[in-house]
Amino acid sequence: MANPMATVPAPLQQYDFIPDFEGYARSLRHPFPTYIRLNTLKAPEDEIERLLAQEGFKTRPVPGLSLFRRVEGEGNIGDSMAFLMGLIYPQSITSALPVLALEPRPGMAVLDMCASPGGKTTLLAQMMDDRGLIVANDRRMDRLTALTANLKRMGCTSVVVTFHRGESFPLFPDQERGFDAVLVDAPCSGEGRYKVDVQGRLLYRVPGKTDLPAIQKGLILRAYDLLRPGGRLVYSTCTINPLENEGVVDYLLKKRRAEVVCWEPPLPWNRGVSTFLGCSYDGRTHGCRRFYPHQVDATGFFVALLSKP
Repeated sequence: MANPMATVPAPLQQYDFIPDFEGYARSLRHPFPTYIRLNTLKAPEDEIERLLAQEGFKTRPVPGLSLFRRVEGEGNIGDSMAFLMGLIYPQSITSALPVLALEPRPGMAVLDMCASPGGKTTLLAQMMDDRGLIVANDRRMDRLTALTANLKRMGCTSVVVTFHRGESFPLFPDQERGFDAVLVDAPCSGEGRYKVDVQGRLLYRVPGKTDLPAIQKGLILRAYDLLRPGGRLVYSTCTINPLENEGVVDYLLKKRRAEVVCWEPPLPWNRGVSTFLGCSYDGRTHGCRRFYPHQVDATGFFVALLSKP
């Protein structure tokens, strides 16, 4: 049998901890399906589905994710009237997992620290029935344009947009105050989106030499400090690299009294890894959740749910 490592670009061959690596290697050559989320803030699910059918779009439910549909056949869903009216949001099913882990409820105060373009922010508003307070923050002004456009299109009125570097987001003067929940969907290398073309070249690789783990550690530490006692934090990325995942969670566990909370996702998942390239991580990182592209038929993701005692 051919070695599956041989068909995988060199940057990904270090991830021998991926289960069914041969299946992972095969998945790199196939595009992801298109998924959409139905926006029940504007209309019931059946009405949205009826409009999509009238426009010629065929969809089918996604098991475990009631608001999501898989789009079948041809056609650009972004050109549909349903999209223009804010009735749907094209979104990977794994992108919803950080919000589901956070379990937002109406009346909560939530910070989305790295919010643009707004997929998770608008899902937060939807799950909160647009009641409460959501602070949607981003550090780049050009990204705020896309964020505010999506918030308006989706009809989210409970959201305040802010412009700060996440790692220096203003702290509360009283340590007993803070957000009920904080979401950090951190900037990352994006390896969960990688594909390989027919020549074996790696697609969608993020350029640059930024020290991503250093940025991510600053974000997760400030996010924890912004929580009220008893609050919950989700740290997530769409990458496979443990240095950007378990390594960042391990850093928080060393610096603060954070606890890892185990949760049951609605999609196939794997536990966090404990070692990588000679690094050993706090055993509690096993409670983190990994989602691999070939197992979920969507972008690979990492989700850590944490609490502040």
